[in-house]
Amino acid sequence: MVGIQQLTLVQFRNYIQQQFNFTHRIVGIVGKNGTGKTNVLDALYYLSFTKSYFSRPDAQNVHHAYQGLRIDGQYTINNEPVAITCILRENLKKEFYYDQDLYAKHSQHIGKIPCVMIAPDDVQIITGSSEERRRLVDSLLSQIYPEYLKYLIQYSKVLVQRNSLLKLAAETGTMDTLLLETLNEQLIANGVPIFNYRNNLMKELLPEVLFLYQQLAGIDDSVNIQYHSQLSENTFSELLKQSLPKDAILQRTNVGVHKDDLLITIQGQSFKQEASQGQRKSLLFALRLAEWKIIKKYKGFSPILLMDDIFEKLDENRMFQLLAWVSNATDGQVFITDTHKDRMEALLSKHTATYQLIEI
Repeated sequence: MVGIQQLTLVQFRNYIQQQFNFTHRIVGIVGKNGTGKTNVLDALYYLSFTKSYFSRPDAQNVHHAYQGLRIDGQYTINNEPVAITCILRENLKKEFYYDQDLYAKHSQHIGKIPCVMIAPDDVQIITGSSEERRRLVDSLLSQIYPEYLKYLIQYSKVLVQRNSLLKLAAETGTMDTLLLETLNEQLIANGVPIFNYRNNLMKELLPEVLFLYQQLAGIDDSVNIQYHSQLSENTFSELLKQSLPKDAILQRTNVGVHKDDLLITIQGQSFKQEASQGQRKSLLFALRLAEWKIIKKYKGFSPILLMDDIFEKLDENRMFQLLAWVSNATDGQVFITDTHKDRMEALLSKHTATYQLIEI
């Protein structure tokens, strides 16, 4: 079991110095737009992933006109108190501590405090590029398997090197074939395990997503999701060989796991083009809640669930189903933000006997 009891922010976003104490499993955070509700959730996300959920540079999270920031979290992990600390120094050097022990690499922390975030921007997972969907899959796998993250980091480094070689070859008219062969071998050595992890995950994740979608939507919309990877069709070695002429012309690597995608349809048509806003939200929540369930299965305890402004533009039925699931199917800590105090109180009181409400 993992939970946070206290969060201290120093010079983080719109907080110069602020402390929050969390006393219940379900915590509602209410306040007008711009008051800092989302920043609290982002700080919690930071302590799980060593970075902001919103893909900003660390420097942009420092309070205006100040230098450096600090985020402290007092957690309980398996009934033991644990302190997690993130410090961004004035020179923008970031330090991450687990019970006062400094990590040599920030990636070593991923998965220690498992966490799932649902936010309005998440609709990009459905409507955006394939990169958004890969990021969801990578986030999930990295929290379960530390070795997956190592493969991913190394694959990305080799991919950059191979693309640089292709660009150099185009500029000079000469290809260093020995270096290309070495980079291909490294790309294969890291890419094939990534594919295997993703392929195995999809067999569990996708049926769970579709089951949860039907629960949240209340009807069967004939939604289908398929994992698409070029490595399903051919060996990575053969793909690289076949693609080399095209790679040389475009000066980038056009095959590999960095091209993987989730193909989503509704009644046989493209989901992003045909689905209503309510259907998109239902699928988004189903994806994130399935992620939560898979993490719980493999970690043996519930990840922290962060839900930011989820009630906006959500019909009453979907709202009810979502809160019912969060209240009854989860046993971990849940943080929910909203702009309307009355709405938050009414919804939470319907589904849970005890909760904490923080006004910002």
